[in-house]
Amino acid sequence: MTKRSVQINLKNGLEASPVALLVQEASKYESTIYIQAGDKRVNAKSIMGMMSLGLDNGEELEVSANGTDELAAVEGIENFLSGKEA
Repeated sequence: MTKRSVQINLKNGLEASPVALLVQEASKYESTIYIQAGDKRVNAKSIMGMMSLGLDNGEELEVSANGTDELAAVEGIENFLSGKEA
């Protein structure tokens, strides 16, 4: 399992459109990917789960992935959330 802390750096935080793009990014990978913010942990491939987190810019969260491409998955999600890839 690969885990990494990530700080969100998206202009408008994670509202509907960026959440949909994040779910699309997560869906590119075979690994199971979870996002944890505080005591909430959701499947990154679930749009409803991701929307329920209500994340904002500057917030810290943990991305974890487990599977054959877990390192690539964590890096892809980190790049997306840090604004390096949109």
